Amino acid sequence: MLEGLEISVLNMSEVLNDNKTKRFDSEYYKKEFLKIDKNIISSDYKRLVSLCEKITDFGAFSQNNFIEYKENGSHYFIRNQDIENSFIKDDKIFIDKDVYEKLSLKLNEFDLLLQRTGSIGKSGLVLKKDLPSSANQNLAQIKPNLTKINPYFLNVFLNSLIGQKIFERLATGNVQPWLNLGQIESVKIPSLSEKFQLKIEEIVKSLFNKTQNSKTFYTQAENILLEEIGLQNFVLSKEPVNVKSFKDSFVASGRLDAEYYQLKYEQVINKIKSKPYDSLTNLVQIKKSIEPGSKSYAEDGLPFMRVADLSKNGLSEPQKYISGYFVKENQDKINDLKPKKGTILFSKDGSVGIAYHLRENYNGITSGAILHLNVKDESRIIPEYLTLALNSKVVQMQAERDAGGSIILHWRSSEIENVVVPIIDFEKQKQIADLIEESFSLKMQSEHLLDVAKRAVVIAIEENEENALEYIKTETNE
Repeated sequence: MLEGLEISVLNMSEVLNDNKTKRFDSEYYKKEFLKIDKNIISSDYKRLVSLCEKITDFGAFSQNNFIEYKENGSHYFIRNQDIENSFIKDDKIFIDKDVYEKLSLKLNEFDLLLQRTGSIGKSGLVLKKDLPSSANQNLAQIKPNLTKINPYFLNVFLNSLIGQKIFERLATGNVQPWLNLGQIESVKIPSLSEKFQLKIEEIVKSLFNKTQNSKTFYTQAENILLEEIGLQNFVLSKEPVNVKSFKDSFVASGRLDAEYYQLKYEQVINKIKSKPYDSLTNLVQIKKSIEPGSKSYAEDGLPFMRVADLSKNGLSEPQKYISGYFVKENQDKINDLKPKKGTILFSKDGSVGIAYHLRENYNGITSGAILHLNVKDESRIIPEYLTLALNSKVVQMQAERDAGGSIILHWRSSEIENVVVPIIDFEKQKQIADLIEESFSLKMQSEHLLDVAKRAVVIAIEENEENALEYIKTETNE
């Protein structure tokens, strides 16, 4: 009768032990959580709070009254979405120095920032490139005592499968999971050797260098494009007024909103059109996907990629799947809609204008908010180059112009078809394509090393450090 059910049987003394919040819910006692806890406490461990100088947060919510974001500046303000792949993203927002000085939370090198709400449990290591900075109320500041624990190791442990399961267990709240500071302080950290922690630091430093070099190659590719069309050092107009006749405005575009006619958009289009160019519809075949609806979602099944799972740097693991029943009922259509190698995925809703070039077939389908673009003539325009152009400010400003003004951005397919794309010299396109491929190769190497570091930590906890070090040696070809 109970076959297939997961049951954990514990004594009351076991339930009350190490349970300050008096949790009795079955989720807290899932077998995978109990196994992780047993593996950690079977050897020496310490509470996170005992390894840190402090664990704190943004402080009084009223401090938000001081915050005003800036496009440029010298002081950063870090948010939940700025935590990415165990580090802090480079494209952060800015605040003024006087605002920074008023805030109680100020970060230092080797601090960790931990997501406390929404996508909880991911941590990012603060480096010199991220300073000076503060962070919002949805992040906890963890300041390791560097004489007690290696911050590189700690960051990898928190982001490892074991660390993520610990936070999954501790989180409270159903609709919006939440971690309070007390829960974070209570996390058990295994006392692994200094030698092993330094090995993890070595791997993390290597992957960070590869990531930075990857970004350098990508920036070089972007600069070639901007130089070719004359926008490298071009200063866009901030003039708020642009006078247009009815014929040159509504009759031509069907738009009457003033934002659409800002002079900066006209300047960019004119720059592109001063050299060889074409409309996107002449360069690619555009295919739309389907929207099966939430009733067809399932916990597992066929991966269903949404805009949230798409970035110009790659694809993340989809959070939604399509049920087997829906797949069976729509098999022919789904087979046709699975994106193939060489397809450029391009978002038209929400975060509009994100382009990603598939380097292998995708065994899943995309939402209706993602278009599939396939280059018609690769002897005229190279897919890698087109992807870069779509992600550059050359096209992003066209997306901003067309889709701006709405609460939820929507870029109409008819507008996307008319996107103006620069057609630069083919040899320059090849140069850009080579730089992009080198960038993505380094990015993949970096991601592999991060996976190796996280897996090695798990092996060290579940087995021993010797096996973990042997795994590192095998995976890194040392």
